[in-house]
Amino acid sequence: MNTTRSILFFLTLLCAGTRLMAQEDVAGRVPFYPIPYEFPNVDSIKTVMDRVRVYYESTSPQKLVDATTGKEITDFSKPNKNATVSPGFSSEWTYTHGVVLSAFSYLSDVTGDKRFFADNTRFYGFVEKSLPYLRQNEAQFGRQPGVWSLLHIGALDDCGSIGAALIKTYLKDKNQDHLAVINIINEYISNKQFRLDDGTLARHRPQYKSVWVDDMYMSVPFLTNMGVLTGEKKFYDDAVKQVLQMADRLYVPQTELFDHGWNVNSGDYDPRFYWGRANGWALMSMAELLGVLPKDHPGRNKILHLYRSMIRSLANLQDGTGFWHNLLDRNDTYTETSCTAIFTYAIAKGINEGWISHVYGPVAITGWNATNSRVLANGAVDGTCEGTTFAHDNTYYYYRGKSVDATHGYGPVLYAGAEMIKLLQNPKFDIVKPKPNSINSTFHFRLKSEFPQEAK
Repeated sequence: MNTTRSILFFLTLLCAGTRLMAQEDVAGRVPFYPIPYEFPNVDSIKTVMDRVRVYYESTSPQKLVDATTGKEITDFSKPNKNATVSPGFSSEWTYTHGVVLSAFSYLSDVTGDKRFFADNTRFYGFVEKSLPYLRQNEAQFGRQPGVWSLLHIGALDDCGSIGAALIKTYLKDKNQDHLAVINIINEYISNKQFRLDDGTLARHRPQYKSVWVDDMYMSVPFLTNMGVLTGEKKFYDDAVKQVLQMADRLYVPQTELFDHGWNVNSGDYDPRFYWGRANGWALMSMAELLGVLPKDHPGRNKILHLYRSMIRSLANLQDGTGFWHNLLDRNDTYTETSCTAIFTYAIAKGINEGWISHVYGPVAITGWNATNSRVLANGAVDGTCEGTTFAHDNTYYYYRGKSVDATHGYGPVLYAGAEMIKLLQNPKFDIVKPKPNSINSTFHFRLKSEFPQEAK
């Protein structure tokens, strides 16, 4: 009897141990994802977008103030040498603010929430109301710090991106005051900015006759939207020329990426640095242009090839967390927010527009999940690389700072959210979602036309 009980006890322990080992074995086989590998929903994205908007708005009251006292200037009949623009992201006349304002306009269309576009009318109204007074001050006292570069445009950074957003704003609100500023910007980009002999927009910085891929975004969206505004083919032609001629110098077919910059001194043997955000600016520029470029334009297919090949390369370079690295081909550089958001937007946009295959959908979803993880509870966007010059050494790019105060991340995050909303609502697809706690489960985007539902 004792022997029988001992045997039964042993078998009970053996079964329990086997069950425990099996449980441990299954648990160990379920992947652990440092960024949630989950399906986002439209409402959660809208909530994040609104949080970013509220934070961004809160950074400045959009007033003219006395720099010495901080008090608001309300009497524009009296010149004031100390007059300046109240500090804060939402008061800046900068290309990064231009990206935000373009994204606000887009989000207003995508979500139907007019609070986004209200920021555009508020900001440009503030600018146009303040300009005569600031010009009067500058005429009397000379250039003063903290005043918009619009008064003395000297580079594409001063006008292209924020000018594109102004055209988009005019096309909606039809405020005639916008046209004078649009014309000033067009005169600079079309007739005053330095160009190479073949018409490629360039600068003498940091080297003589330098071409920056960043300048694709500082020019092409403005030229594209001038085409929309005026209906004149010359603007589309110039935009296409900038993309293709910059690509001739900067796009590297072997990597399917853009080198950050080129200069005449190094020519064909220019050192190559695949900085993340610069490649993002190229994609955003092409997306803007492809969205309105006539289908029969002779440069369209060449631009589509650049777009598609970049997406192919970027899908392979995406980090396992869903992020991309600050130097795209160096996975020991930090994962960076602004380029991740831009690539997420560009992939989702490409799918929605039919420029790239829907099989890239999971890349966009994991890119969004990564981007979303960098939006703080108060709506600030963290992990964005600071402003970066066209450099010639890895050390510089490796150790760029990153901060919530690097405003380059806000517009891309807003754009990514808007396009993800459109992607999740795209009626062309069924999206297979991964099962929680599954050993083997992933996302699949499937065309409904290829997988018709069975008749019931």
